[in-house]
Amino acid sequence: MAKIRFRDSGMSTALFSALIATSSGVAAPALAQDVSASDDEYGDAIVVTARRREETLIEVPMAVSAFSAQALESQGITNISEIAQSAPSVTIEPSRATNSTLTAFIRGVGQQDPLAGFEPGVALYIDDVYMARPQGALLDVYDVERIEILRGPQGTLYGRNAVGGAIKYVTRKLPDQPSLDLRFSIGSYNQIDAVAKVSAPLTDAIRVGLAAATLNRDGYGENFTTGQDNYNKNVKALRGTIELTPSDALFVRISGDYSVDTSNPVAGYRPYPGAVSGTPVTDSVYDTYAGAATNPSTAGIDGRNRIEAGGVHGLVEFEASDAITLKSITAWRKDKTRSVIDFDSLAVDDFDAPVIYDNEQFSQELQLLYQSDRLNGVVGFYYLDAKAANDFDVVLGQLGRFAFGAPLTAYTGGSVDTKAWSVFADLTYDLTDMLSVTLGGRYTHDKRSADIFRANYLGLGSPFFGNENAIFLAATSDYEASRTFKNFSPRAVISFQPNPDLNFYASWSRGFKAGSFDPRGANFSTPEVEQGYKPEILDSYEAGVKARFGRGYVNLAAFYSDYKDLQVPGSLAIDTDGDGIDDDFVGAVTNAGKARIMGIELEGNVELVEGFRLIANGSLLDPEYRTFIVNGENLADQRRIQNTPKFQSYVALAYSGDLGNGRINVIGSWSHKSSITQFETPTPDIDQKAYDLFDASVVWKLDSGLSLGVHGKNLAGKQYKTSGYFFPTLGLENNITAFYGPPRTFTFTIGYQY
Repeated sequence: MAKIRFRDSGMSTALFSALIATSSGVAAPALAQDVSASDDEYGDAIVVTARRREETLIEVPMAVSAFSAQALESQGITNISEIAQSAPSVTIEPSRATNSTLTAFIRGVGQQDPLAGFEPGVALYIDDVYMARPQGALLDVYDVERIEILRGPQGTLYGRNAVGGAIKYVTRKLPDQPSLDLRFSIGSYNQIDAVAKVSAPLTDAIRVGLAAATLNRDGYGENFTTGQDNYNKNVKALRGTIELTPSDALFVRISGDYSVDTSNPVAGYRPYPGAVSGTPVTDSVYDTYAGAATNPSTAGIDGRNRIEAGGVHGLVEFEASDAITLKSITAWRKDKTRSVIDFDSLAVDDFDAPVIYDNEQFSQELQLLYQSDRLNGVVGFYYLDAKAANDFDVVLGQLGRFAFGAPLTAYTGGSVDTKAWSVFADLTYDLTDMLSVTLGGRYTHDKRSADIFRANYLGLGSPFFGNENAIFLAATSDYEASRTFKNFSPRAVISFQPNPDLNFYASWSRGFKAGSFDPRGANFSTPEVEQGYKPEILDSYEAGVKARFGRGYVNLAAFYSDYKDLQVPGSLAIDTDGDGIDDDFVGAVTNAGKARIMGIELEGNVELVEGFRLIANGSLLDPEYRTFIVNGENLADQRRIQNTPKFQSYVALAYSGDLGNGRINVIGSWSHKSSITQFETPTPDIDQKAYDLFDASVVWKLDSGLSLGVHGKNLAGKQYKTSGYFFPTLGLENNITAFYGPPRTFTFTIGYQY
């Protein structure tokens, strides 16, 4: 079957333009909050659960963005990375060389490296269940009621500590009547997606539901060595739910999900030719010469990518009285990733790596929610038992043959176990009808245990990855260690709401993330690696105003963050034998002194005239290190906060109106991000300069339940970097590679709801 590239297709562009020109309607705004409770197009009934109770957005005294299922569908948003275009101060992207490992930053806080031992600075939740690891966490949107983004430290209301913020993925509750929801999409690069959701009540007290998705697409580029597509997609997902309501006071929900991603290994673009092989630079940034998938170096995982993730969640809610609700959230999750990383992106085995991530977690949360005329709040207990392990070879084939007459392999195996418990409370008291005060706090007890082993071998691969003939040279790490971290983090908020349409608030909150151990550290050469790295603390001060007026609303927030002992992971090339050639690398985590991050965020939505709506969101940030000590020297002026553009904006014009026997929605948007530094040290080869993206969508929903949609993404065809590797001295080929976001794409969708 021929590939539907649509790269510069005049036919597709003309068809898309014609559809927009003949349409007369709009999708729900990008920042339209959950409006399931009302059809009010002005957002007067916007409802979120950011504070563990249903409130209109204007009542919540914190910076919250929310995306309803209607808004996501109207704009053709298929995974959570796309919402970062419109959410202020947010960066969400796939981690290097992956499709489904999450890298997320909010207000300059996040975690770049997905290795075991590192917890994300931004917490991700699926139905109130914390995802301890980022593998498989770049979720596709196929069974969702809404997505909420909470900016700033979170920890007194639910779940795990979160220094930078939280992303909450909320699936829909099953309806009381039988329902069917089907969606089929075709598009650029042979995209073929199918999503089916069905639910039915078995009795008055029992409802069941099932959702399934298959998401497929050819690659944006080609691998000239293996013949495979590069940046393709092959994902299957399944979710089943049972809901029980034995009485009006008791609700039980049990759900299970499973997904598998068998997309091809993703290889980056080399801006420079191979220094030894002479391999030229590819014409397209999406093409590659990477050969790791067929090289013997990755035979231990069959040269293939495979990510399996799934779990079982249980929720029990009991209304003990009109004022008290008791809630239990129990979850078990497991994921396993086999990944081929070709650092050199060449046919030769200059720098290849087979990688295995294996994660498992169990969590239990208990909550008591109280609600009365004056006092509202939550008191809770949280427990987490998580095991995270990674094993990988770094095969330096060319370098080993040059220096030793045989390939050199550096094996790293590390596991980090976490046993943590917390107690938390967050209580709001209304001093008057207009003035309220919130006090909260969280006590955390985290124990981290690590088991690390690193060794160098001669041969293509280590014994762990099946090479029993590998010749052991030396161990570079071999240790077990554990540490316990304790912390109390408070929160205080004052809110003044003179009328239902206006809310002023000010808050102070403290975020905490426990220390841990870097499984890549070499304790033989750096003994202090056994001590692990310290916790990080963030104090956030925020003031904001939320206002609703006749035709719209505006939310404005200003914040100042005092960030201490930032955990900044990095990788350093090293020379283990003193011959002047780097032949290994070690992990280096810096507790980077102090940083100051401050900014202003705006979210606005106004109806200009009947049917036409303007959405404008943006953030202006000023992030900087105050102290970054390296070998006793403060290098703060040479360091940058990762993945944090100083300015980003989103502007959309939307229209909604009746058309025939239905309603049509049209939205066109422009998003802008200023320059982004991928790591703490500016690296122009992989950093991204300021760029703009233009999207447009048309969705026509008929009264019969049928819907038709067309979605254009990155209409200007902008090539922009999302991540990269920078190892110019490790291996012989000047190994610098960059990964890019999707090119221009078009998707046509047909759906049916009953």
